[in-house]
Amino acid sequence: MSDRIIAACDGAAKGNPGPAGWGWVIADSEGQPQRWEAGPLGRATNNIGELTALLRLLEAVGPGASVEVRMDSQYAMKAVTQWLPGWKRNGWKTSSGQPVANRELVEEIDRLLTERDVTFRYVPAHREDGDHLNAIADRAASDAAVTQEAAGTALGATEMPTPAPVAPARQKSGTAKKRTASGGGSGRPSRAIKAKFPGSCPCGKPYAAGEMIAKNGSRWGHEACASAVDGASA
Repeated sequence: MSDRIIAACDGAAKGNPGPAGWGWVIADSEGQPQRWEAGPLGRATNNIGELTALLRLLEAVGPGASVEVRMDSQYAMKAVTQWLPGWKRNGWKTSSGQPVANRELVEEIDRLLTERDVTFRYVPAHREDGDHLNAIADRAASDAAVTQEAAGTALGATEMPTPAPVAPARQKSGTAKKRTASGGGSGRPSRAIKAKFPGSCPCGKPYAAGEMIAKNGSRWGHEACASAVDGASA
């Protein structure tokens, strides 16, 4: 049996730049999530979040580890697998002669990569048929960006972050059924549940962990907002 670790990492910024965070999840060789971690970055860009997530993940697996890293960031992946050699040859300048952005993070990642057997796998983000580990890392990073608090298995978390709901793929035919905010077209109010993590309602305002939320179209949000939409479509 292979002892290769499967992992995913992601970054988030609410505003880009804005409140930012990072997150990673590590699975066993069969792809079953085992542990995760997330942390805040204050005000930062999405690219900083993505690079920081990769850096923290590499630190977590330790020297000598063999790991497959799944990411949805083309920038972070290309920065350390394609662009890095040229940047080093050019004295940490881009092809246009500009200083490389986020150089400190890239240099530290480069150092960590030399001590680990790492392969990268690009996975599309926010897809109904997407990678489950990436979806967990995405939610962990997003929650850290919103709460600006660290979280994870080592800090006492007993459950994995719940991936945010995604909209189903659009039907290709022109006969798609019209759907109400309850998601089923029946006009019945959406079932309310208690939010495990803070998030953002379609109305634009946040909701807190423990607050009652309901399905509002393809997303979750305030129970009152979902009820209002249900009532308007009935």
